[in-house]
Parts: sequence; structure tokens; C-alpha cells
Amino acid sequence: MFRRNIIASGIALMLGAPLSALAADNAEILQIRNEIESMKQSYEARIKALEQRLQRAESVAAKADIHSTQAEPAAEQATASKVPTVGNAFNPAISLILSGTYTNLSQDPADYRITDFIPGGEIEPGSRGFSLAESELIVSANIDPNFYGYLTLALSPENTLGVEEAAIQTTTLGHGLTAKAGRFYSGIGYLNEQHPHSWDFVDAPLAYKAFLGRQYGNDGMQLKWIAPTDTFLEFGAEAGRGSNFPGSERNKNGVGSYALFAHLGDDVGTDHSWRAGISYLHNTAKERTYDDLDNAGNMVSNTLDGNSKLWLADFVWKWAPNGNPAYRNFKLQGEYFRHQESGDLTFDTANLASIDRYSATQSGWYLQGVYQFMPHWRVGLRADRLDSGTVDYGVSNSVNLSGSAYNPSRNSLMVDYSSSEYSRVRLQLAQDKSREGVTDNQVFLQYIMSLGAHGAHKF
Repeated sequence: MFRRNIIASGIALMLGAPLSALAADNAEILQIRNEIESMKQSYEARIKALEQRLQRAESVAAKADIHSTQAEPAAEQATASKVPTVGNAFNPAISLILSGTYTNLSQDPADYRITDFIPGGEIEPGSRGFSLAESELIVSANIDPNFYGYLTLALSPENTLGVEEAAIQTTTLGHGLTAKAGRFYSGIGYLNEQHPHSWDFVDAPLAYKAFLGRQYGNDGMQLKWIAPTDTFLEFGAEAGRGSNFPGSERNKNGVGSYALFAHLGDDVGTDHSWRAGISYLHNTAKERTYDDLDNAGNMVSNTLDGNSKLWLADFVWKWAPNGNPAYRNFKLQGEYFRHQESGDLTFDTANLASIDRYSATQSGWYLQGVYQFMPHWRVGLRADRLDSGTVDYGVSNSVNLSGSAYNPSRNSLMVDYSSSEYSRVRLQLAQDKSREGVTDNQVFLQYIMSLGAHGAHKF
């Protein structure tokens, strides 16, 4: 009897064990499924939340794009949303550059000239004492998906208003092409295209003063092409009116000046970058008038009818640790100029009016280095040199005009402080030997302030 009970119990145990194990397995599977479903619901909720955030961000970006790319009529703007605009959430973008100087000169600026170089443009060092420097008002915007436009108005210390730049530029030509039309600073060289408030020194290099009258602007057209290469490679061509120095107003149809330029640049590791270029500018002058001293020391008015050819070579090297210029950086910059001019020169137009052939081949260069040694603080040194070269005034005019073979020079030292990207205060010391036998010791104290939209400066 006892034996039968043992056998029955064993059979029951053998049959019951698989059933209990199967029940445990089913419970574990159900638990895993529940956990997966819970995780799935959690991730779906997070994804949905992220999608909603993305939709809101895209909606805000789309509205901002509409404001920056479409010019709305005034009436439509007046009846639009009553929500006030903040920052630059309007079209167009507007900025204002305010600057002023205190100037101390050991020589009279009214007598300033560059010996053996025909003067033109704005080459004087400025007035002594406190003075308001040139203020700029810049307005820019995308006109539509195909065009961009900008206007730069300059208010001089003499209370005159001028148009520095007013141009339109294409945005959708594709294939690396960009076209520009209107009034603009030429793309020749390196410094010429930059506005004075972005210069590293108070004034332009001597070579820019001697050969371009400080800075060359033109009314015309420009075409640029950037090659589809890893290395930066840019080619440009310009054609224009050519009414500014070294050209003049001609009262003729056609092109008065043209320019060609090419620039090449690249990075060297993470710390270094560079750009080099060559340029050519051709101008035609018709009765270009200028005042100069004759051999007797008298001020006379002369005119020149002829052609001007200018070749330029420029180079820029920049260094910043790991490509971050916020704490320390260094920039080495230089340009070389070679100028040829020939034509008919009329001496003393008010009295003698003697006409003879004129030709000159002259050159010049500058080299400057600017080092930011700690945040906000920079120091810079610049050397300017001009070579008077060969100047021929002709047989009749050589009696009254002659070259002295003097080579003008200038050395400048500056230190500046920028509390932000919108403000800068600069002290500059210079020893200017532009005039033969005269040394002008110069001290400049300058402030530059930027209000409103502030675009990135060129490389």
C-alpha cells in the first residue's frame, strides 16, 4: 500500500513540474512584453515632443526668413501683426558707424603732400585737435530670392553727405558666380575693399594715398567667380566709369576704367590661414586737375590727359591657436604697388599753360603686423615705403617741374582696446616723412563705435 502511494506521488510530481515551469515562463514573457510596450510608449512620447519642438523651430525660422528676404509695402506692414519687432527682425538691416579722433601733428596739415607723387583724392592726415571722423550709415537687405542690395552713406566732418557704396548683387547665379552693379569699392588688392572702420590703423598706407587717393571706388559692374576647389580660388573682373583718381570725369560713352584680380588662399593646419593675390587697374584721365609746387615753390594748378596702369600684389597670413582668435591672434599683411602713368601734362593752367609729354614709373609697399596678446587688447606696427622711380616732365615743363629722387616713408605704432566687437578705442603714433626734408610726428586718438546690425568683416 505504501509502495503504491509513493509511485502515485512520483507520477504526479513528474507531471506537475512541467506545468508549473510553463506557467512561470509565460509570466516572464508577459512581463517582458509589458516592459517593451512601456518603453515603446515612452520613446514615442519623447519623439512626438521632439517633433513638436522641431515644427515650432521651423515655423519661427520660416517667419524670420520671410522678414529677411521679402520687402513688404509700407501699407501692408502697417496693417500686419501688432507684435512689436525686436533686434533686427525687420527688413532691411540698418547699422551706424560713429567715429572721432584727436590729432596732434608737428607739421601743418594744410602743407601736406607726398614729394614727387601727383596728388589726388583724400591724402591729408586730418585736422589738428578734436574732430568728428567720417560717420557711416549702412542699409542692407535681400531684395528677393535673386538679389541683395546695400547702401553706405558717409557723413564727413565738414557736414557733407556722400554715397560711398550703393550696389545690388546677385545671390542665385550658381556655379560660384556673383555679379554686382552700382557704386562699390573695387576688389583689387587686399585693403581697398574694406571700409575705414575695419582698418587696423587710423589712416591708409602711403601707397594707397599715392596711387589710389586713399581708396578706389567706382560706378560700374563686377563679376566674381569662386572655383569649386578645396583651396580658395577667386577670379574677378570690373568695368566702370573711372571718374575717381587716378582717373577723372571724361564726358564720354563707354568704359573709363577696368580691373582684373585673382586671389588664392588656404588653411595650414588648425592654427594658420593665408591669402595671396594679384590685381591690375587701368584708368583713363581727361583733364585731371591737381595743385602742386613748382621749382620756385609756388603753388600752381596743372592738368593731365593720359593713361594710368597699376599692378598690385597682396598677401595676408593669420594665426590663432586652434583657430580661435578670442584670446590671442596675429595677422601679417602687406601689399606691393607698381604704377605707370603717361600722357600730356599742362603746367600752370591759369597762366603759362605749357603742354608737354609726361611719363612716370613709380612703386611702393607697406608691411604691417597686428598682435592680440590678450582678450580685447592689440598692438600693431606698420612700415610704409615709396620709390619715386623715374619721372619725365618733358623738355618744356622740366624747367618748372622736376623730380628730386626722394623716397617718402612712414612708420606707425598703434595699440587699441575693444570692449566688444561693437566698440574700439585706439592710440597711434607715427613718424611721417612724406615731404622731403620734413618730419611730421603724429599722435592720433581714435574711437570707433558700431550701432545696429554688424556684418562679419572680410578675411
